[in-house]
Amino acid sequence: MISYNPKDWFTFIFRIHKTETLRELWPLLVAIGAYSLGLEYVEELLLKNKITIQRTQNIGIVYSILGFTLSLFLVFRTNTAYDRWWEGRKLWGQLINTNRNLLIQISTFLNQPSDAKKRETLGELIALFPTVLRLHLKDERISPENTKKEIENSSIYVYYEGLYKSTHQPLYLAEQLLKLVKGHFYENPEKNGFELELMRTELTAWMDICGACERIKNTPIPFNYSVFIKKFIFIYVMLFPVVYSTQLGLMIAPVTMFILYVLASIELIAEEIENPFNGDDNDLPLEQLSGVIERSADQILLKNQSK
Repeated sequence: MISYNPKDWFTFIFRIHKTETLRELWPLLVAIGAYSLGLEYVEELLLKNKITIQRTQNIGIVYSILGFTLSLFLVFRTNTAYDRWWEGRKLWGQLINTNRNLLIQISTFLNQPSDAKKRETLGELIALFPTVLRLHLKDERISPENTKKEIENSSIYVYYEGLYKSTHQPLYLAEQLLKLVKGHFYENPEKNGFELELMRTELTAWMDICGACERIKNTPIPFNYSVFIKKFIFIYVMLFPVVYSTQLGLMIAPVTMFILYVLASIELIAEEIENPFNGDDNDLPLEQLSGVIERSADQILLKNQSK
């Protein structure tokens, strides 16, 4: 995700960022500009008469209605995409809170010196879950290649072999953590069952969050809806020189290019943020959010070790 100062207007206006849609659209913009100039040449030099001008002006009445309809579609498209982005952000905010609650409960319930090893293992498993979920949402996995150095001195080294083989790594991690928690309370029957229920509730929230993120990732905007908007934008832009070339003259080319840039950019932005887990520049900062959880785990573990 791009970090920026929203109050710095002049930087936004006079700087073209590498992620701006202009870089992606410029070949199409040039082609549309050439098309507009060609159409202007044909209308002005070959078909310049009152009948032609009157007919194009009549088309403009219908064209304005089409423009209003297109604007409604684009507003709905943008709002739908942003809702998906914001829902993803809320889910990861919930994940941060859930993990912190789990860490606090572990710190409170496993507070004896004999629980130090188990407390460290649970803390590392909790800190690992956001990374596993982040990779899972990008269709990637924890593998020996990307964890070889990290697990050499890890207290959860024994769990990595099963993690590598698992077809659903977040589910495997949640299952192992629940087994550890239940095992601890079964070994210590004097513990309050309410404590186990609290931790189990937080672990259940893990999979609720995972399932909701998978729903966003695996449910794109319906194909026909997305294709229709693209076709509508293309037709609208292609008709613009036909309707207004007699009024704008040679200015029709830059005006048409600008209209295409605005409308197509809205669609491209919506396409990028409708799946906020891909790691694009405007997607959610999942690595940063994972780091927040890891730092929380380290802080609580160190605090317990210092007691």
